[in-house]
Amino acid sequence: MQEKLLKWYEKEGRHSLLWRNTTDIYHIYLSEIMLQQTQVNRVEQEYYPRFLEKFPTLEKLADSPLDEVFACWSGLGYYSRARNLHATAQSVQNSLPCDLKELLKLPGIGKYTASAICSFGYKQSVPVVDTNIARVLKRFFALLDVKEGVIWEKAEELLNEQAPREHNLALMDLGSMICLPKNPKCEECPLFDECEGKNEPELYTETKKKEYESLELFYALSVKDGKIALKLSHGPMYKNMLELPTVEPVEENLIGVFKHSYTKYRLSVHLYKMEDISDEIEWFELDKIESAPISSLTKKALRFIK
Repeated sequence: MQEKLLKWYEKEGRHSLLWRNTTDIYHIYLSEIMLQQTQVNRVEQEYYPRFLEKFPTLEKLADSPLDEVFACWSGLGYYSRARNLHATAQSVQNSLPCDLKELLKLPGIGKYTASAICSFGYKQSVPVVDTNIARVLKRFFALLDVKEGVIWEKAEELLNEQAPREHNLALMDLGSMICLPKNPKCEECPLFDECEGKNEPELYTETKKKEYESLELFYALSVKDGKIALKLSHGPMYKNMLELPTVEPVEENLIGVFKHSYTKYRLSVHLYKMEDISDEIEWFELDKIESAPISSLTKKALRFIK
């Protein structure tokens, strides 16, 4: 089974991904953090190269202000990831530890990320389990309603000790390309003969429907002399980033309303034209706003400026 998997990976695997063609542990770590909540194509084509151009090393990242990190991260969402990247860079001595337990002590690094760094970066013989690999293992072993620990045990049981990095990457690509959540391409799978769940593959991917919370937000859009009013956010969604000043809902001066999604929230955003704003604000030049640490929600709001 291991031999079949590696042969498939050698021929079909995603070898061209930028972070698979580097030995720089920081670059590999960065890719894993970005990929947690973002599609591969967006990370590879836009965010990953842009971030590394601005912060090519852990040392450079550690020495940079957090607002610059947020500005470069803008549009990726889940900004706690950027905050934890910055905090980790400041807490290590220019290099990430190679020990799994030590990695787990760093901000924002959980079991998967620590294992990925050890496997993909340091080429250690450790199992890795992300969403794609978990799906492959559940089907392969016909695992129903099992705890996460059982899946990790199965990953370790299956691990190829002679080629652990390639083995883990192969399982990941198999889940991403063949063992899909819906309509898996079982006839193309190199593990089809050994797979215990091949007869009912979708039985192992049934999930509960996500529940979302609806919120209404009210912001002031105030522009004077080519500058816009922004303030530092202290709220849970975009903490330490710049956002539009909040206002009480009124019937007058409504510019527009738009929808926006943020983690478990479904937001209805109301924009009002305001001149006098009581909040503590700063004025930013509109032609330089893209370099400011603003969220994708604020970027959407800026489209309403006429």
